[in-house]
Amino acid sequence: MSSQHSRPKAAEPATTGPERLQKLLARAGLGSRREIESWIAEGRIKVNGEAAITGQKATTEDRVELDGRRVDLSSAAEVTRRVLVYNKPEGEVTSRQDPEGRPTVFDRLPRLKDQRWIAVGRLDINTTGLMLFTTDGELANRLMHPSHEIDREYAVRIFGEVDEAMIARLKEGVLLEDGMARFSDIAEAGGSGLNRWFHVTLMEGRNREVRRLWESQGVRVSRLKRVRYGPIFLPSRLSVGRWEEAGQKAVDDLSRSVGLESVAIPAKTPGEKAAQDRQRRKQPPKSARRSGAKWQVSGTRPSSAKEGGKSRGKPSRKPR
Repeated sequence: MSSQHSRPKAAEPATTGPERLQKLLARAGLGSRREIESWIAEGRIKVNGEAAITGQKATTEDRVELDGRRVDLSSAAEVTRRVLVYNKPEGEVTSRQDPEGRPTVFDRLPRLKDQRWIAVGRLDINTTGLMLFTTDGELANRLMHPSHEIDREYAVRIFGEVDEAMIARLKEGVLLEDGMARFSDIAEAGGSGLNRWFHVTLMEGRNREVRRLWESQGVRVSRLKRVRYGPIFLPSRLSVGRWEEAGQKAVDDLSRSVGLESVAIPAKTPGEKAAQDRQRRKQPPKSARRSGAKWQVSGTRPSSAKEGGKSRGKPSRKPR
C-alpha cells in the first residue's frame, strides 16, 4: 500500500456555508454541543445582535456573542484535532468551574492559545481513570452520541454476593429511573468472598450508570475506574493526576471509530512544547497522589476476557 493512503491530511477548511450554531461553536472550542444548546435555550447567545434560537444556522462571518462578549470564530475556519489522555483522581469534578470550589479535571491541563479542551463525556467525583479531551468539537460530539455506539470499559469492585443469575440480568437489561440499561459485557477479574472485581462494558454514558446498575441488584460499588473509551486504553505508565497528548495513530484510530477522516496533528512551537513539558513534570496535588497509592487497577481486561488471542492482566493492589 502506498504511503499516500495512510498519511493524514493537513487541517482542512471547515464547511463555509451556514451550519447549526451549536456545531459551529463546538468546533471553535467553546464547549460541547449539549452545553451550547443549553446556553441557547437560556438566551445567553446572540447572533448579529439578536438572541439565538434552537436550530439556528450561522457562519464564521457572523458576529456571535456569549454573555455579551464576542466569540472568536477563527479557529472554526479549519479543523484542528488534538486529543489528551488524562488519569482522573478521586475528588475532581468534570466541569470548568465548580460553585463549591472543588478541583476540576481542567485545572492541570495544558493551556491553549486560540482553542480550548472539550471533555469527552464525564466521570463523577468518586470515579477515577481514563478521561479524553479534544480540541475538535465534532469529534467530541460523535464520541459521546449514542448513535455511534462507542463502548466504555470499567474496572469495578463489588461488595456483596454476585451470582450467575445477577450477571445474566445485568447483561439482559434492567429498568432504571431513566429507562432500560445493561452491560454489553461482564468479565470476572479476581477477588473472593464479598469483594470481587469485574470488568464491565457499556455502550453509552448516562449519569452514574455503572453504579446504578449494580445497586439495582442489591450490591455496592466500592471502587470504580474507567480503563477504556472506544479504542483508547488508559496507559499503565500514566499515573493518577497526570496527562499525556495522544499521538497521530491513536487520534486516527479514535477518528475512524466515529467515521471521521484523519487530520494531521498541528506541530507545536518550541515555546508551546517547553511549556507543556514544564507543566507535565509538575507533581499532582497530594490528594491525587494519595488516591493513586491506595489502589490500582490494570488498564486491560482480565485474563478471562481475550481479544486477538492475548490474555490480559488482573486488578492488583498497591501497598500503602
